[in-house]
Amino acid sequence: MSEVVDSHGHDDHDHGPDKGLARWLFTTNHKDIGTLYLWFSFAMFLIGGVLALGIRAELFEPGRQFFEPEFFNQLTTNHGLIMVFGAIMPAFVGLANWLVPMMIGAPDMALPRMNNLSFWILPFAFGMIISTLFMEGGGPNFGWTFYAPLSTTYAPPSTTYFIFAVHMMGASSIMGSINIIATILNMRAPGMTLMQMPLFVWTWLITAYLLLAVMPVLAGVVTMMLFDIHFGTSFFNAAGGGDPVMFQHIFWFFGHPEVYIMILPAFGVVSQIIPTFARKPLFGYDSMVYAVASIAFLSFIVWAHHMFTVGLPLAGQLFFMYATMLIAIPTGVKVFNWTATMWKGAMTFETPMLFAIAFVILFTIGGFSGLMLAITPADYQYQETYFVVAHFHYVLVPGAAFSIIAAVYYWLPKWCGRMYDERLGKLHFWLSFIAVNVTFFPQHFSGLAGMPRRIPDYAVQFADFNMMSSIGAFAFGLSQVLFLYIVVQAIRAGKPAPARAWEGAHGLEWTLPSPLPYHTFTHPPKVTAAEMHS
Repeated sequence: MSEVVDSHGHDDHDHGPDKGLARWLFTTNHKDIGTLYLWFSFAMFLIGGVLALGIRAELFEPGRQFFEPEFFNQLTTNHGLIMVFGAIMPAFVGLANWLVPMMIGAPDMALPRMNNLSFWILPFAFGMIISTLFMEGGGPNFGWTFYAPLSTTYAPPSTTYFIFAVHMMGASSIMGSINIIATILNMRAPGMTLMQMPLFVWTWLITAYLLLAVMPVLAGVVTMMLFDIHFGTSFFNAAGGGDPVMFQHIFWFFGHPEVYIMILPAFGVVSQIIPTFARKPLFGYDSMVYAVASIAFLSFIVWAHHMFTVGLPLAGQLFFMYATMLIAIPTGVKVFNWTATMWKGAMTFETPMLFAIAFVILFTIGGFSGLMLAITPADYQYQETYFVVAHFHYVLVPGAAFSIIAAVYYWLPKWCGRMYDERLGKLHFWLSFIAVNVTFFPQHFSGLAGMPRRIPDYAVQFADFNMMSSIGAFAFGLSQVLFLYIVVQAIRAGKPAPARAWEGAHGLEWTLPSPLPYHTFTHPPKVTAAEMHS
């Protein structure tokens, strides 16, 4: 990336933050809002994780252990909803808030008041979702994909609260996306062209367009559910002339781009970290940008690969099978470029780099199982088994979640001006790396052997693999408590970090002093092309 020619322009007499609670309630500062998003998403990560541990405790051995099947279904539904919409997505929005203005030399986000609103909607939305667990009839119990008519005809009364919460969350995402697009397109430092932006900024620009395109689709489908439940329509009820498969088409038209919304910013994070610790420029910058754009485009034409077993016509099955396999090409380009960046680099293995390398390896495993699922005739065997659970957890846990953790370790010294404990960071990495594989790798085998997903009890032949998964899950959960300790300890008592915390780090954010002033780039930096991609 780039270096600055003139000073990083910040006025020492600039006013600082308000004091106390008012600072966080009314802040329009992108750093404060980024912090709010990151802490909120970590809280949701822990809550979603506790629900997951409930699931794994129930599945530790065959037979009923702790929960009624009905409550087990509520656990699986809320675990998925909270992790996808409450943990992964807000974490990436938090990273965007912190980093995008600093990476492009902007003083703040383009629409700071809307930025504040888009965050403060979220705690109310997720408070509403979690509160449904305590309502009469229980919380949503129909899986995080809320297929109708399960979620309309047979759903608990609390489903209406869930629909309202989804609308609020969608509004937050749309506002955040508009803000990110406006900031990137209008507020780059003089001299920074689009093809000179850091890859994290590129991935977020494309992700923001994806969000704008698909969030209204999600809003539409939950509104149709609302009408089916309360106003006598039959969009998804076959008895009234509706079609439950239409629900799946609309949901997955949102849901598949959503999968890429959760992984494209991760590609950006890893594309920042690997060059730093390989001490080499990113290999094939232009091809990386085109690959991200290709993945985003293809994500809109593959949705029905989630629906191979619903009775699609043969031509439809073939189209969606080939379109899905096509996504492997730009994804393969990215994996190749990361590997080529590391090739013959002067690599060191600090904690962010360990998480980034684990991301590349384990995300690739998730990609390969995705290719297996893309083959229509094979998918008839894999559909609705634990093989699918293994596949998407390999993409979302060592994929999205590991990249978020890597980003926190990488930029934390810049955010708070203090270094974390490297020894504890490496311990956290190895605990997480081993635990995540012990948890999810055995699920491939139980899935291939035919174990259905979302069941509270199972046949005895799956007992050993489930016990391994449960032990791994508890180990993974506990190691994230260590992560919390490392971050808090760094913020409170870490060693002061230099302005350029990592030897190989490039980019405008590393030209700013540590600890960061409250307002940065009050005068735009002048960007030179000389070191653009170094």
